[in-house]
Amino acid sequence: MANTLLMPKATAVWLVDNTALSFDQIAHFCTLHPLEVKAIADGEAAQGIKGLDPVITGQLSRDEIAKGEADSNYRLKLAEPKVRVPESKRRTPRYTPVSKRQDRPNAILWLVRNHPELKDAQISRLVGTTKSTIEQIRERKHWNAANLVPMDPVTLGLCSQIDLDLEVQKASRGMPAAEPTGGTLLPARETESLEVREDRDDQELDADAVFAKLSSLKSTQPEDDEDDNRY
Repeated sequence: MANTLLMPKATAVWLVDNTALSFDQIAHFCTLHPLEVKAIADGEAAQGIKGLDPVITGQLSRDEIAKGEADSNYRLKLAEPKVRVPESKRRTPRYTPVSKRQDRPNAILWLVRNHPELKDAQISRLVGTTKSTIEQIRERKHWNAANLVPMDPVTLGLCSQIDLDLEVQKASRGMPAAEPTGGTLLPARETESLEVREDRDDQELDADAVFAKLSSLKSTQPEDDEDDNRY
């Protein structure tokens, strides 16, 4: 396992506050940029981070700090760890129980149909299959393609809902947002203008009705006068 510094920012905070080391020396030791170390010294960065003493944690000795303070060109070296932590093994493909392996093609078909944004590597991580099998199912060239039925891999127990949601979220990053298919509400200005138009139309209709009544009265008025003269 490579010997790396624990909590580099917290260590940088402690070195800035408690030593006379240069910004370049602290930046090199903590794998930070010199400007970032300068920002820590100015109080512009790492606010609220409590300094971590690398001497107490056994990652740096007092003699090493003294050498660095005496020579600004000296590069601090990490102390040898007293305890060796074994390296983590490389992540292997997801293991699928023998009893559920026959359901993998159905799960792959479900993922291909319902989540086409997923890449082959993501599907492989979810259900523990190979890219060649995924390609065969995509192109309907699988030996049992005629009998495959899409089935949710979460329901089959091949993966968890959290893992599926995470992979879908990763695949959806950077994709254009879907355009709304349903109707949307009109802006307030347009609705107000529509109401004004409707009021005007109603007023025009009322005016026409009034003029029609007046014209009908005028047409009947001479006949009434003749009847009065007869009597």
